[in-house]
Formats: sequence, C-alpha cells, structure tokens
Amino acid sequence: MSTAARSAPTRQRIIEAVLHIIGRDGVAAVTNRRIAKEAGVSLGSVTYHFATQHELLRESLLHFVRDETRRFTELADECRNDGIDIAGAAALAGQVAGGTGFDSGHIATFELYVEAGRDERLREAAAEAFAAYDRLATQILTGLGVPDAEGLAATTVALVMGLQLRRLATGAPAEDLVDALLLLARGAVAPGTLSSPGAQ
Repeated sequence: MSTAARSAPTRQRIIEAVLHIIGRDGVAAVTNRRIAKEAGVSLGSVTYHFATQHELLRESLLHFVRDETRRFTELADECRNDGIDIAGAAALAGQVAGGTGFDSGHIATFELYVEAGRDERLREAAAEAFAAYDRLATQILTGLGVPDAEGLAATTVALVMGLQLRRLATGAPAEDLVDALLLLARGAVAPGTLSSPGAQ
C-alpha cells in the first residue's frame, strides 16, 4: 500500500479496498477479513465504519461515481470556458476514455450495477449514480447547444456506458466512442447549427 493510501482516512481506505477487491475478483470475494488486509486496517475498523455488507457496497458505488462526476464536471467546465464545439467535445471525450485504463475501480462499478439487479437494496444507490451521470450529460450537452439536452442525457449516458462496457469486454478502441457521440449529437442538433473542423 502506498504512503498516500495509508494516510487516507480509514473509511475511504476501506471503500477503495472494496472497489479493488470487486474489480479483481467480483462481489462474492468481499469479506471483512480481506477488506481489512487490503485497506491496512483492523478487522474491527471495517465493522465499526460499515455495519453491513450492503452498506459497504452502496457506499463504494457512490464514492466512485462522485469522484467520476467531479472529474467530468471539471471537463465540462473546460469545454464551456474554451468554447469547444461538438466535434471537439467528442474528440476530448475519446481522449479521456482512451486514457482511462480499466482499473479495478472501473470494473467494480459494472459489477455493482449487475449486483443491483440481484439485490434491490442497491438499486437506490445505482439510481443515484445514474442520476448524477444524467445531470452531467445535461450540463455538457446544454453547453454545446444541443436542443432538449435533458431529454437526451439518459440516452447519451447509456451510449457511453455501453461502449465502455464493450471496450472492457473486447478491447475496442476509444474511437468507437467518439464516432458514436458525434452521430448522436449531430442527429440531435438542427441542421446548419453545427460547427466542426472542415465544415463549409
């Protein structure tokens, strides 16, 4: 465990340990003993901070999504401040996707969404996670001048997550994501309102 990880608050270290375990070996591999070892904390610390495994899984999912949302909100703000167009935003999204390796945290979230399909107690957290992504997509699409950005947000999120799952499973390139986002955005914007490199 790195020095930075050891200096993080105990609760955060536990959550990050849960994500690492799930990402490597799945939800079934999560045990308090293994979490304690991975996080470098006492077994009692795990049960002190999280009374049930359900609470652990819920908080781990929300922790990851909050971090991702914060990162992509900063990206959305850059797009707005720099006056980037749709083609530029799609290219930037591709760069971000291509530069984001599928570490244990990213894999864990897909595991947790599937687990929410089995365990209805996790569905509220999953719904909160998707709502955060929808709000972010709305912000980005609105900044790009896409009509009915709010109505299109869920479709955009589904497209991005589906393509990310495909990348995870097949090793498909991030360019697929760029092409799909451009297709979606161009279909949503009225003809003549797009500006893109090489446009007449």
